[in-house]
Amino acid sequence: MTTLDADVALPTELKVEGQDIYQRLTENGFEAEFLGDHKPPATHYHLTAESGGFYAEFLTPLIGSAKGRDGKSKGTTQVGGVVSQNLRYIELLLHSPWTITLSGASGFPLAQERTVLVANPVSFVAQKVLVHGKRNREDKAKDILYIHDTLEAFGARLADLRAEWQETIGGQLHPKARREVEGAAEILFGRLTDAIREATQIVQGRTLSPERIREVCEFGMEEIFRS
Repeated sequence: MTTLDADVALPTELKVEGQDIYQRLTENGFEAEFLGDHKPPATHYHLTAESGGFYAEFLTPLIGSAKGRDGKSKGTTQVGGVVSQNLRYIELLLHSPWTITLSGASGFPLAQERTVLVANPVSFVAQKVLVHGKRNREDKAKDILYIHDTLEAFGARLADLRAEWQETIGGQLHPKARREVEGAAEILFGRLTDAIREATQIVQGRTLSPERIREVCEFGMEEIFRS
């Protein structure tokens, strides 16, 4: 699935040396777009030279109550010079990230190699499951397609992903949350739902049936997360 944004997970406390993140973004052609009524406001950082509308947004774990003692929402926070949205279970994306090297040889417009950390697919899928019930209708469909595409991309490594879940990621969760993830294959994909059907409507450049999405997700998640 094609997306125009990059989500960057940040810890709630981030030590930044030299220029802060916002200064580095602006020096490389990004501009801030402020959204919503939160204080500080939710922010998208758009790459102005990019005709496709690419932007980055930052996400930080929401721990504890969604509101402060003053009753105001804790929807955003300032981290490393940028505004980050506080969301549930983002801490999962920070556990055991995979290291990827980007270079000009691999199709990226870089003069030198760069190493980046990306969420491992087990954390990514588990986080999507845990926030599913809080998502709106459109986002539920998108998340189902993300889960499908992730499981399909790593279909030959399901045993490795299962080991990752059992040995590393699963132990980071509260037992109740872990049970929710382990039961998601049946609960979310044991039957066809409107969200699965709607996921087929946002597929681009390929044909996927609702039943195909359901089968891939049910099988893949059963293989990775079964208790």
